[in-house]
Amino acid sequence: MAVRASFEKNNEIGCFAKLTNTYCLVAIGGSENFYRWVPTCRARASVLTNIWAKRLIPDVFEGELSETIPVVHASIAGCRIIGRMCVGNRHGLLVPNNTTDQELQHIRNSLPDAVRIQRVEERLSALGNVVACNDYVALVHPDLDR
Repeated sequence: MAVRASFEKNNEIGCFAKLTNTYCLVAIGGSENFYRWVPTCRARASVLTNIWAKRLIPDVFEGELSETIPVVHASIAGCRIIGRMCVGNRHGLLVPNNTTDQELQHIRNSLPDAVRIQRVEERLSALGNVVACNDYVALVHPDLDR
């Protein structure tokens, strides 16, 4: 399945979400909505955006995924760019050391029990930028400590 979406008029949704086969983390935003891309005139898109902002229509992730996997609205280290701040797969999630205890507890309580969550002490704290992984292999930046 492929769905076109934007987050607060920004098409770089990988910055604001982390999607795996087991869970989906979505940034907390002013509107807390990802919007479907609608190829119509601006006036209609504006009306549709206002409808989504009032939660009459669920956001893309809630609508497409919530029956299959948990969709968790969260922040990491006080940032909304959670796709860049964390890295994970169906087995686990790595978050930077500056993730607050409250954020970590919220994510732990919301994800399935089989998913291990670990804080990582690393100088390069935007883990999503320096690690690419799936369930079997990871590609890492050469300057990572371990």
